[in-house]
Amino acid sequence: MAEKRFKKGEVIFREGDNGDTLFQINEGIVGIYAAYGEEGQQLLTELGKGKIFGEMAVIESYPRSATAVAIEDVKAEEIPAGSFTEYFKTQPEKVIEVMKSLCGRIHVLSADYGEVSKTIKDLHISMDDNSDRSESLIEKIRKFASVYKRNKNAEKISAETKRKLEQKDHAGGYSSKVETYSDGTVIFRDGESGGCMYDIHMGSVGIYKDYGTPKERLLTKLSVNQFFGEMGMLEQSRRSGTAVALEDGTTIEMISENDLKELFEKNPMKIEMILSYLSHRLRVLTGEYMSACGILFRLSDAEDKGQEVSEEVKTEVREYDAIYINL
Repeated sequence: MAEKRFKKGEVIFREGDNGDTLFQINEGIVGIYAAYGEEGQQLLTELGKGKIFGEMAVIESYPRSATAVAIEDVKAEEIPAGSFTEYFKTQPEKVIEVMKSLCGRIHVLSADYGEVSKTIKDLHISMDDNSDRSESLIEKIRKFASVYKRNKNAEKISAETKRKLEQKDHAGGYSSKVETYSDGTVIFRDGESGGCMYDIHMGSVGIYKDYGTPKERLLTKLSVNQFFGEMGMLEQSRRSGTAVALEDGTTIEMISENDLKELFEKNPMKIEMILSYLSHRLRVLTGEYMSACGILFRLSDAEDKGQEVSEEVKTEVREYDAIYINL
């Protein structure tokens, strides 16, 4: 680990670079940009003293997903991938900070993804009833088309990364709180306060919306070696769905925020798994968001060129609405 210095305006790393280090800011401010130096450049966030950046590339061994630029003169500690675990051992509170940072980005992106999905649904409705599109709908279409144009080369999750995540056995090592449930047991309900996250050691769990009502929907089915409930724990937010055991003998480890430091000391591999999971989830969500924005880009691009919108694009809109929105 070594302190690096960057002059105001200096690029610390670029989007697409291979990344094998992360940084903690000692002095100054760093800007994180999409499409830096290009038309449509966007400042995503500014980070100050004590903040960590560049962690996703280290956690998943992926190219950088954005460009980091010194907005002021910056001094930052550079932490190589090989020193990752050792660094967090000396500052275990930073583990929680990185987790919360990833969760915060997931939360914001989830809201954006919900907005683009609603825009596609509204577009589908206007296409089906042959009504003119409102100015607000046209504005939203152009907004998300612009997002796609700026970020169309965003990396999607690789099969290799997915395979590595799935191969890790979460049940090994230190586990402080483990419970076993019968089929149909409600683990938590939509709207409840989230005090902990969960790791599935055996069995499977369903995440539902409107559970126990005529509108009940199974959002996703989770199996062994998968986490859930982390957003409620790390953001102190209410649960956004109901979690239900789907098999007798479903065994789950409960992890609270207060457990994370002790867990890191006794089983650092589990913390690395959680970080990998959060980074993976963010990258997958980014890919899904960009795919949705791509539909609107193709429609907007055709109309801007005065071309007829192809049946292929119209079919994309209808199929997206049916698969992703009306589940």
